[in-house]
Formats: sequence, structure tokens, C-alpha cells
Amino acid sequence: MAVKKKSRRTAGGMADVLTTVPAPVTAADKIVFEIRKFIASAIFFNAQAAEKVGLSLTDMQMIHVLQLYGPATPGRLAMWTGLSTGGVTVALDRLQKAGYIRREPNPADRRSLIVTLAPVRNRKLFAIYGGVESETRRLLATLPSDDLEAVIRFFETLRAARADGKT
Repeated sequence: MAVKKKSRRTAGGMADVLTTVPAPVTAADKIVFEIRKFIASAIFFNAQAAEKVGLSLTDMQMIHVLQLYGPATPGRLAMWTGLSTGGVTVALDRLQKAGYIRREPNPADRRSLIVTLAPVRNRKLFAIYGGVESETRRLLATLPSDDLEAVIRFFETLRAARADGKT
């Protein structure tokens, strides 16, 4: 995808600075464009939701990861999030102090812990996200099942490529 660039003079000479992205042309361009718009709006929604409950955006995303993947060790959370183990520990400390998670002994490895969500505290989050998820399901129900299957394959492909370190 071509990008428009604006040049500016810096101490080291001319530097290209990305300023706009042109209208998409191909289907792939359009998909990338729409993904970027969707991600941007989702991040802002998550930031607002986090602020409503007194969490940081990182803390909110950690809760989402635990909801999506289930109880996990801090090491597994680091792998899934791309955060350092120290960064995961700091986020888990905040979430535990706020009552959103529990750290429990790992029955498979006594040297590690399993992080689980605390259901009572997380009910507040359902009130924020429940309406969005219901509306998304309503909109998805208007699409043909073949389209939905293509969307599922698309996201599985992207997630697998990300897990392989390709994206």
C-alpha cells in the first residue's frame, strides 16, 4: 500500500514522516484499512472502559487475555501479551490489589502460580462490555454463514501468523 509522506528537515538531513494513508485501492488495502480503524476504535473504547473502573489499559487487556484463554501462569501471560515477565508481574500486582484476579499455587508446578479472574469483581466489567458484545452478535446474525466462516478463517490466520512471529 502506498503512503503519502511529508518531508521535513532535521539535524541529520531530510526525514520522511508518515502523515496520511491514501484511500485503499485493492481488497487487501481495504481490509488492512478497516482493521486499523477497528483496532483504533477498540483501543479507545477499552481505554475508556478501563478508566471507568480505575484500571490502566494494560490491566484491562490482561483481564481480556485471562477471559479469552483462561487461568494461566505469569510466564504464559507474558508470552500471550508480549510483555516482559516483570511487566506482567507489575500488572498482576495492580489487578490483585484491585480485586480483579487471584494468584493460586500451580498444582502442576509448585514453583509457579496460576492467575485466575475473581468473578465478583469482574461483574462490573460485564456491564460495560455486555452491550457491545450483544450488539456485535446481533449484527453478525445478519450475515450469511459462509461470510462468517470466512471471517473466522481470516482471524485464525492472522492470529496464527502472529503466534509464529510473522506479524
